[in-house]
Amino acid sequence: MSKIEVNTVEPQCGTTLTLGASGDTVTIPSGATISNLGTAAGFGSTGEVSWNTTKITADPGPAVSGVGYFADTTGSAFTITLPSSPSAGNVVAISDYSGNFGTNAITVGRNSSNINGSASNFVLSKDNITAQFIYVDGTQGWRVVFTGDQSGSGLSEAFITATGGTITTCGNCKIHTFTGPGTFAVSQIAECSANNQVSYMVVAGGGGGASTTGNGQGAGGAGGFREDKSPITPYTASPLEGAGAINVTAASFPITVGSGGAGGIAPGNNSGSVGSSSIFSTITSAGGGQGANNSTGSNGGSGGGGGGNVGPPAPQQGGNGNTPPVSPSQGNNGGAGMNAGIAGGGGGGGALGVGGNSPPSGVPGGNGGLGATTGISGSGTGYSGGGGGGSSYGSSNTGGTGTEGGGAGAGGNPGGSGTAGTANRGGGGGGASTNGAGGAGGSGVVVIRYKFQ
Repeated sequence: MSKIEVNTVEPQCGTTLTLGASGDTVTIPSGATISNLGTAAGFGSTGEVSWNTTKITADPGPAVSGVGYFADTTGSAFTITLPSSPSAGNVVAISDYSGNFGTNAITVGRNSSNINGSASNFVLSKDNITAQFIYVDGTQGWRVVFTGDQSGSGLSEAFITATGGTITTCGNCKIHTFTGPGTFAVSQIAECSANNQVSYMVVAGGGGGASTTGNGQGAGGAGGFREDKSPITPYTASPLEGAGAINVTAASFPITVGSGGAGGIAPGNNSGSVGSSSIFSTITSAGGGQGANNSTGSNGGSGGGGGGNVGPPAPQQGGNGNTPPVSPSQGNNGGAGMNAGIAGGGGGGGALGVGGNSPPSGVPGGNGGLGATTGISGSGTGYSGGGGGGSSYGSSNTGGTGTEGGGAGAGGNPGGSGTAGTANRGGGGGGASTNGAGGAGGSGVVVIRYKFQ
């Protein structure tokens, strides 16, 4: 066997040096060390990468096989795209440079290949983790074969896991909507304590409107409205946000959803019924006050409208809202009813506005107080609007309008019944006109929203 002893071997021409021919074996003896001061390519993967020690703050577009990246998400989250058309043994590693993946996660873009057998991108959302992706084949694609962090507990941060109600998602949030009694059952809390604060909305049942044989009568007040928005669940909240933070534990939270109050029965002159309370944890929203017949409206989350009284034209006052008192206020007062030969009922109070008074003429009935609009369920929806007061029989006599789930008051020719409040929006029922029944209040709802990924 020949032996050549030199310190440097260089190609005779060009820049490529070939050792052996196809089919040959090049042996490196035991104890020898190969020191790589350049870039190794074509050797396949041994689970090792060469780390680029210059941090990145954006997609390297795409990543290069054999390179490890220190990703800095202090400013914002971003995506690192894996190589296109990978070959078996290609490897990319990613490490949290600044310990911020839990706040601003890295999305690993699959670039048309599977990751762990799934045609989905991969999210690294735990602080201080390092992950290595090795391409295996077209079925599994990139496999995550090595992970590490300071605690050794995995790739992704734990979030709240819960059941109960109807569950939908919006971005990184889950939304549990309860339209009837149930249980919000939390089986796991989030690893980051800030993520255990949930957003919520608790709306009580609206009050029912009054019935009448002649004069227009009062509308039901809206069910109490209470909301609190967690800083980590982005959506547009109502102006009443701030009812108080709730941090959940691994426990079961009974949910009560209040029913709407019944409307006054026809035939007859009957006031409506008050709505029922809704409850989540320490938060209770009071049912809406009943619309009145020839009397003062009752108190509640929002007050019921006063009746169109028989006799002197002195108004019958609406009931008080925000009863019992909470901050921010859960509702407003109902409007006053009036009799001036033609009687009109007061509008029910709403979450953001008082119920309208029937004017001195008695026409129209008072409008319902303004409700509150929130995007907690994923889109802006109005809740807890007051019902409209009824007006006496007559072709030109009109009932008041309802708002944000509140029912309209009756009027005109031949008179009739008030409109019911919308189910699961907590609106008050409309007041009746001649020979009509009062509209029932709308049932309440409880919505809970939290970050789940």
